[in-house]
Amino acid sequence: SETSEKARRLFAVSRPIAGTVVETYLRNRSITVLHGTESLRFHPHCYYRPDQHSPTETWPAMIASVTDVCGHLTGAHRTWIDPSGTGKAPVDTPRRAMGDLLGHAVRFGPPNEVMAAGEGIETVLSLRCVLPDMPMAAALSAAHLAAILFPVTLRRLYIVRDPDPAGDGARDVLIERANAAGIEAIVLSPAFGDFNEDLCRFGVADLRARARVQLAPQDIARFMPVAA
Repeated sequence: SETSEKARRLFAVSRPIAGTVVETYLRNRSITVLHGTESLRFHPHCYYRPDQHSPTETWPAMIASVTDVCGHLTGAHRTWIDPSGTGKAPVDTPRRAMGDLLGHAVRFGPPNEVMAAGEGIETVLSLRCVLPDMPMAAALSAAHLAAILFPVTLRRLYIVRDPDPAGDGARDVLIERANAAGIEAIVLSPAFGDFNEDLCRFGVADLRARARVQLAPQDIARFMPVAA
């Protein structure tokens, strides 16, 4: 589609996040595990238009590639960021997606038989801080999480839950879809609004302990490194 092509062009002209305001923004959210984040890029002057009657502004942005299960780019997600990296840009809708999103996601790590899937990029990246080698996917909304397509290799799905009515609905649909496909579904629940809030409030050691008790035993040994 035309918007998918625009998404491909935007991602192509953006650059890796290392040493950029995107890295600063994520570290300010306590997200420090950034290996395997090639799906995230930085654009220094990304267009933002509040509405069709307003002039276009430019802000730094985190550009995330939305891909299908085979890794083909179908869309992009933009998070406009304050130039200081302290938070999102002071605009009305600092997050916007474009392109073909349904069934697809922002992916971290190649799919295999185990995967965690959640809504927000920062939520999923927070969980990666304690499960750095588990493949993960951010579907960008509850509706898109409910519709995420499963890799053919998938045998166990961790559903990274946002504890609100939309998140609960996505959880229920995903459990049903996974079970119908012969995939084990396990729900990971945060203590507060999402795993990034947990990480920022309690730190990585506490998040590791909270996640550990929710994992299948074989995945603790496989994906959770022994804390230094």
